[in-house]
Amino acid sequence: MATSKRRGGGGGGAGGEKKDLFHVVHKVPAGDSPYVRAKHLQLVEKDPEAAVVWFWKAINSGDRVDSALKDMAVVMKQQDRAEEAIEAIRSFRHLCSRQAQESLDNLLIDLYKKCGKVDEQIELLKQKLKMIYLGEAFNGKATKTARSHGKKFQVSVQQETSRVLGNLGWAYMQQNNYAAAELVYRKAQTIEPDANRACNLGLCLIKQSRHEEARQALHDVLLRRISGSDDDKVVARAEQLLHETEPVMHTSSPLDAGLSIASEEIMERLDIVLSEWTPFRSRRLPVFEEISTLRDQIAC
Repeated sequence: MATSKRRGGGGGGAGGEKKDLFHVVHKVPAGDSPYVRAKHLQLVEKDPEAAVVWFWKAINSGDRVDSALKDMAVVMKQQDRAEEAIEAIRSFRHLCSRQAQESLDNLLIDLYKKCGKVDEQIELLKQKLKMIYLGEAFNGKATKTARSHGKKFQVSVQQETSRVLGNLGWAYMQQNNYAAAELVYRKAQTIEPDANRACNLGLCLIKQSRHEEARQALHDVLLRRISGSDDDKVVARAEQLLHETEPVMHTSSPLDAGLSIASEEIMERLDIVLSEWTPFRSRRLPVFEEISTLRDQIAC
């Protein structure tokens, strides 16, 4: 590859400065390894098919395997090859470092969602909650650095828990399991209120014909009182959902009492875990053992 030869040279002076600027502008690493070639094909030459080939070569040669596997899965997802990406992560994640496992899980969740694999998505989200309960989230740290639109920011365990619960709620919604969805949405909102999740909770309640409660859930979004309610699209969605409650106000249907009582008790224990969370705390906590019973109670 001619371009890689130009990148791989060790010239100095003005030529070296131009080469460094090239890597900065195109956000590609320096060198001439399989991984570098893959990134150049992906980001500069815009050739995803060839990039995947070189990502495979990087993985097989042990060249930046963590990054190669994650980047290859992302490119495959963009090519509508999500099933292949899932199999690649499952087959080769054992070659990756411990620090890479969490981001690989996040990728898998997105891929499961794209493929409509709801059961797999739910199981993986539960595993992520288990790591939080055991004090192993963020590789044992209280916060992690995340990136969005090129900017870095810190995410706390509480914020991550709320996000995971929100994703779990949406997955239950796809199964029409509205009682389970309501449970996890309400818990997510007690940890960190969010306008989009409030809309999802409102939709969940509407699906259960509990329209007055749905209006209450949407109230703070319409008044722009919670995080994310400054987004006009989210407020418009809340208004649309509110409109759906108007023709059948004051109607409701009861929850499955056994499900609600058992699950609420479980979720109350989550508050204790989060308030006392420290990295690698005792693994004898009974919390996840009890929460795992949700598999029989609300994941069916």
